[in-house]
Amino acid sequence: MISVVIPTGETSRLLIPTLASLVPGAAAGIVREVLLVDSGGRPEVAEIADAAGCEYLEGPADAGARLAAGAQAARAPWLLFLEPMGLLQDGWTREVRSFTDQAERSGAMGARAATFRLALDGFGVAPRLREAAAVLGHALTGRPRPEQGLLIHRRFYEALGGHAPGTNTARRMFARIGRRRLVLLRSQMLLPEG
Repeated sequence: MISVVIPTGETSRLLIPTLASLVPGAAAGIVREVLLVDSGGRPEVAEIADAAGCEYLEGPADAGARLAAGAQAARAPWLLFLEPMGLLQDGWTREVRSFTDQAERSGAMGARAATFRLALDGFGVAPRLREAAAVLGHALTGRPRPEQGLLIHRRFYEALGGHAPGTNTARRMFARIGRRRLVLLRSQMLLPEG
């Protein structure tokens, strides 16, 4: 059903918890494959991929080119782009299945994409204020933080031209999708504070 594409680089230590948060999706039959597209060719990422049953792809240093390479290698019709620091929270499988089923029933696969709500790991008022600011920013601009993930059908992804090479490629992808075609799912993506 979905292929998960994770571009790795200097953050391989955060990768294992991210992969662990995908286990419920694999158990529910939602996650077909996970592709780790690495820029450094470091052996620890290849070892993590092997131990977790993921596909390992050695990609270019350019983040946009890595994302595009992962999308091209993916076999499922739905693509889920994740950063190697995010932890999908409880209920994400239900939300993803609901969104994809509804998009397929209504024929909106080529016109809708989704992202997860932002949650910051930490206690106190400061993380909650940053979460509220992110929600407000998303409401005003229609552009979430790239770390919140992107769920998009391959048809829509290709119609938008995919990820372009260069910096800020995920932000530019959200800009091309536009606020009216991006759905904010109820489930959360937990990110490290800061």
